This record gives sequence, C-alpha cells and structure tokens, in this order.
Amino acid sequence: MFDLIVKGGNLPNGQVADIGIRDGLIAAIEPLDGAEAAETVEAQGDLVSPPFVDPHFHMDATLSYGLPRINESGTLLEGIGLWGELKEIVTQDDMVTRALEYCDWAASMGLLSIRSHVDTCDDRLLGVEAMLDVRAKVKDYIDLQLVAFPQDGFYRDPTARENTIRALDMGVDVVGGIPHFERTMADGAASVKELCEIAAERGLQVDMHCDETDDPMSRHIETLAYETTRLGLQGRVAGSHLTSMHSMDNYYVSKLLPMVAEAEISAIPNPLINIVIQGRHDSFPKRRGLTRVKEMLAMGINVGWGQDCVLDPWYSLGTADMLDVAFMGLHVAQMTSPDEMRTCFDMVTANNAKTLGLQDYGLRVGAQASLVVLDASNPIEALRLRAARLCVVSKGRVISRTPRADASLSIAGRPGRVRRRHQVKP
Repeated sequence: MFDLIVKGGNLPNGQVADIGIRDGLIAAIEPLDGAEAAETVEAQGDLVSPPFVDPHFHMDATLSYGLPRINESGTLLEGIGLWGELKEIVTQDDMVTRALEYCDWAASMGLLSIRSHVDTCDDRLLGVEAMLDVRAKVKDYIDLQLVAFPQDGFYRDPTARENTIRALDMGVDVVGGIPHFERTMADGAASVKELCEIAAERGLQVDMHCDETDDPMSRHIETLAYETTRLGLQGRVAGSHLTSMHSMDNYYVSKLLPMVAEAEISAIPNPLINIVIQGRHDSFPKRRGLTRVKEMLAMGINVGWGQDCVLDPWYSLGTADMLDVAFMGLHVAQMTSPDEMRTCFDMVTANNAKTLGLQDYGLRVGAQASLVVLDASNPIEALRLRAARLCVVSKGRVISRTPRADASLSIAGRPGRVRRRHQVKP
C-alpha cells in the first residue's frame, strides 16, 4: 500500500515510469499496475521532474518593489543604496509576511529548495531573525538555506564582521561575502580569505557574491579558488554572478577556469538580473553581463542558474519560476542545441541541488518524495512553454495543483481546443 502513486509520467531521462511514495520517500519506480494507494496522480504523457532548486535569492528583500522608491537607474549600486533606505523603515513582520507570500508562489511553481542570502549589515539583525522564522515556518514543504551576507562589505561596514559571525551563531547555514564591494581590491581579497577561514573552522559551506561588476580586473574568483583549495573546502564553495568574467581577456580565463574546476567551485549565474544590471555604463557595443557559462560547463564545473531577485530594489519582475530563469539563460548563453537545452533544465534541478549539497534529492528509490508534474512531455518542451505545474508533491504530500493551460478556440473549421505542446524529435 502506497500513500501516493504518480502514474505513467515521462522522466527527464526519457524513461516512462510509475512512482510509488510511502512515508515521505520514493519507495518504487517501476510498473505499479494493480498497486493500491491512498491517492493517485495521473501523469501519462506529462513530464515528471525532481523539484526546482534556486541556489541564489534575496528573500529578505523580495516583493518590496517600490518601497520606499523605485530604482530609476537600474544599477546595482542604486539598488544597494535603495535597500539601505528600505532597511531603515522595514519591520521584521513585514519581511516575514513578504517572504511567506513568496514561498507560496514558489510552492505553486514546484520550487522546493531555495538558498537565500540575508543581509547582516544591520546591528538589529532583523532580517536574520525574520528569515530564521520563515525557515522554520516553511520547513515542511520548502527547504530554505540561509547565507550570512554582509551586503555593505565585510570590512567596509564597521560592524559587518561582528554581525556576520553573530548570524552564523544564530543558525544561519552558509558563509557569504561581497569582495568586489570592499574599498580596495586588497580588502576584497582579504575578506575572501577570512570568510573562507570562518567557514572551514565551522564546517560550513561558502557562497560568495563574486565579481558582480563589468570590471575585468575584478578577479576575486581567483582568490576564492585559491582559498578553497588551501583550506580543503572543495565541493563546499559557490561563486555567484562572476560577471566580470564576461569582460576578461581569454588568456587570463584560460588560467582561471582550471583553478575553479580544481577547487570544485560551483558557479551561479543569474541571467535575469545579470543582463539587466550589467553593462549600464556602456554605449555600443553594449555588454550583457552573463559569465562564461558554456566554457565553465566544458571544463566540468558545476553551473546552475539562479533567480536572484523578484520585485525588489534590483529587479521589477519575476514570478518564482525557475523555468523563466533557464529560458532566459539559454538565450543569453546561446545554448539552443537539444543537448544544451536539456543541460539548461538540469541547471535548475540537479546541478543546483549539487550546489546546495542536497543529499536526498532526485527521482530514485530512497530519495525524498518531492517532485513536479509538468504540462510538457520532456525538458525541452517544458522550457519552451514554461510549462504549467499540474501537480507539486513535497515530501510525500500533494501541495499544489494547476489546471492545464489549454485555450478554447472559436474559429470556423479549426479545433475547439488549442494546446501549445508540440513535441519535435531532434
């Protein structure tokens, strides 16, 4: 007897299978004709995927767009300044309310694991307390990792170092930083060194906002790779954004990428935000700030797309849809071959799960029973359509359902219903 059976779905690898769920775990992936279950989800012809994972988000700021004003320039620096203004008027309850609403969106979109940076440049640590509260409130359906993030600079802000350590003592999961926002390149490199040492001492992961700039001389990823190897942190470190790499010369990158690969650092480009914020000082030709995604993948580096922002001081759009993120990413990175598009789907599922260190993730017997049924036949079609999430299962329980996105058509001689699903065999 199963608690739940998902019947006849197409798995991302092309297999057609029934999935039996018991006690919050996947108990069987095999034909289950005749098996009994308390509930059955019919998925014939639909894609059944592991849940979406966002490795880079700012939940303390989400859904605050327009408060106290709008980012008129669209730049990173104005966004940081605007966030500083918002921190002066925001309350802990405001942050919790907005974050929980976002988590409702995420749950409905099958986004069940999120790593969120939380600002530690506030002596009250209201954001830290708020996000710890949210983490506890959503733990039964969303796994929320928190990063201690000294938004205004680990050294640049006079109390950031103390507050970041306090946040880690309070139970924040991951050590963060922003070296390119320090006063000097030397301070940035020193912050990477000390933050990695703190993580090593505490046995924690590292996720560093790294080189989110158009300046090709911003090379803190090199320091991050060196410190990762020196301290034995391989496989526990991520570099987020890495946008300066789009402007670096090829010779230097030919040295840099092997260092990143050797250090087993995961890379987190955030295509929606990177292409909007970067290149604001350019005329033409005008850069779009996505890092070297295809080159890193070719080096065997784990790369995953991140959402970064939704309706906040830096970004005026967003819906918690990781397929939107991958859809934009594949366009900007020009990853349009069938294999590359399938990789883009992996970059919002399995690759990101690896970055977060999720041990019980995936469609396999014994894994946590979290999955998504999509109104698409395969990963490429899911990306093309940004497919509806027909059913979301979290930890063995159905938590969301969405109707199919069919349209009713009233045109003489044409079908009465239109579906945009159209499988093309490459």
